[in-house]
Amino acid sequence: MSDRLTRLGLHFDDLNKLSIVDPDVAAKSQELREESTEFLDNITRFQEVVDGFISVVDSLAQEVEKEKMKAVGTRNLIQSMAKQREAKEQQYHALIIEKSTELERLRIQHQALLRTEAEQQDIIDQMVLR
Repeated sequence: MSDRLTRLGLHFDDLNKLSIVDPDVAAKSQELREESTEFLDNITRFQEVVDGFISVVDSLAQEVEKEKMKAVGTRNLIQSMAKQREAKEQQYHALIIEKSTELERLRIQHQALLRTEAEQQDIIDQMVLR
């Protein structure tokens, strides 16, 4: 009778209940269900690990970006200081040229005054001697 039922697609399970599913197929289905559940649990744990990794990478990226901005700011400050130093150097150079020009003008004026003084002294000396 069991063969007849099997040919009709009816089977008895482990509890001797009548079933339309072959016991091997039912066992494989149960095994597949358990493996699928285990796989889903593994995927969930993997997703948690990946989320943690992404969180760590994001925080590191933020730190890197912050340090990068500090470095850019420092570089800009250094460049600004270099430009300021060059500007000061040019100002001092212009001041040196200006003072040198004034010194030369004063030297020429002093020589002219010395000549004038000498000429006037000659005139005084000639008047005194007469």
